[in-house]
Amino acid sequence: MNDKQRMLLIVEDDPTLQKQMRWAFDDFETIVADDRDSAIAQLRRHEPPVVTMDLGLPPAPDDVTEGFRLLTEILALAPDTKVIVLTGQHDRENAVRAVALGAYDFFGKPFEPDLLNLTIDRAFRLHDLQMENQRLRETQGSALSGVITRDPMMLKLCRTVERVASANATVALLGESGTGKEVFARALHSLSPRAKQRFVAVNCAAIPENLLESELFGYEKGAFTGAAKQTPGKLETANKGTFFLDEIGDLPLALQAKLLRFLQERVIERIGGREEIPIDVRIVCATHRDLKELIKSGQFREDLYYRLAEIVIDIPPLRDRQGDAALLAHAFVHRFCAENGRATLSLSDDALSAIEAHDWPGNIRELENSLKRAVIMADGSQITAEDLGLEGVEAELATLNLRQVREAAERQAVIRVIARTNNNIARAAEILGVSRPSLYDMMNRFGLKKEG
Repeated sequence: MNDKQRMLLIVEDDPTLQKQMRWAFDDFETIVADDRDSAIAQLRRHEPPVVTMDLGLPPAPDDVTEGFRLLTEILALAPDTKVIVLTGQHDRENAVRAVALGAYDFFGKPFEPDLLNLTIDRAFRLHDLQMENQRLRETQGSALSGVITRDPMMLKLCRTVERVASANATVALLGESGTGKEVFARALHSLSPRAKQRFVAVNCAAIPENLLESELFGYEKGAFTGAAKQTPGKLETANKGTFFLDEIGDLPLALQAKLLRFLQERVIERIGGREEIPIDVRIVCATHRDLKELIKSGQFREDLYYRLAEIVIDIPPLRDRQGDAALLAHAFVHRFCAENGRATLSLSDDALSAIEAHDWPGNIRELENSLKRAVIMADGSQITAEDLGLEGVEAELATLNLRQVREAAERQAVIRVIARTNNNIARAAEILGVSRPSLYDMMNRFGLKKEG
């Protein structure tokens, strides 16, 4: 992209300064707005990667309220937009507040055009890099190892994991069985500063209650019958690394109290021991159960929940992930063919339709097992719905015609916006990011008449 194609939105109510800024920044394609409403309209219509804006805007240019309202709306509508805030020369407090809200940078007025020009250029370059990374994530699934997705909600979760991985906060991963909670837990570890240390996992539901305490906290020699030697627990083993407590909802109440003490004090005592052992470990937990319902029924401690759930990540079931079932199916077939020494198999249309129609109550784990069995058992060169043990569904490929899908989406959007704006065509056109003549053309095409 050359600089002339880079669109810069200048939000400034002083016409003279507007003109000066357009002249100073002629390396970029500039558009202007002089208040909050016109700025939002330009943002919707042109989607500029970079915005410069004065905090003092009409109707009260001496007050920053309108400017902060605009900044918040810009970042809500287009979170990747780089906003450079212009403030009074000595107004550092508001400048810092703007950056805290998400602004890319700030400059005091009067500013040095060459310096601001460099900052704008850097903002464009950063935006380009982030967009390229996003395109790569969407093409390859995700930067997280083991996560294969193109679903917008899952891609957002991947970005959340990338952001919180470096923090030391305790993370609770919630979601149905088989949604990939351990994959996310390992990603949190591998992307963190603790990546070179151990990742230790314990499944609270898989270990008998009478053994779970010694598994977690360890024991001293002679602490109980059969304790022939001093044995460190899993928490101690994970020191300096990440400790993953899977199925935390099945942790017995007695052990919940002991785990809470560890989270508060960050020390443990082995069973039969008196020595307090300091442990530095990052806790990640997961469960398919509703912890808040368990709290109501007295099966889970509320104080422990708030210690464990400093950051909560809800992982959606496979049935709610757009297009991921088919995407994962292709990946599993490729993998299992390689593992079993089979020539590459393909999925038939009826198999793909059945995969997309099935609810997958066992989520990714169920899909994976179904594909593994089908690869082993399939007779021909294609995997069919019958091989998967699913009922065939007629492939409705006609409904996937892009023109028809696009027209249906546009029609729905036009109807919603016209209703929300109470038939205000000018306002509706601004929200939709089109001109009024274009909106009238769309309404005629969709058979919609302006009321009143």
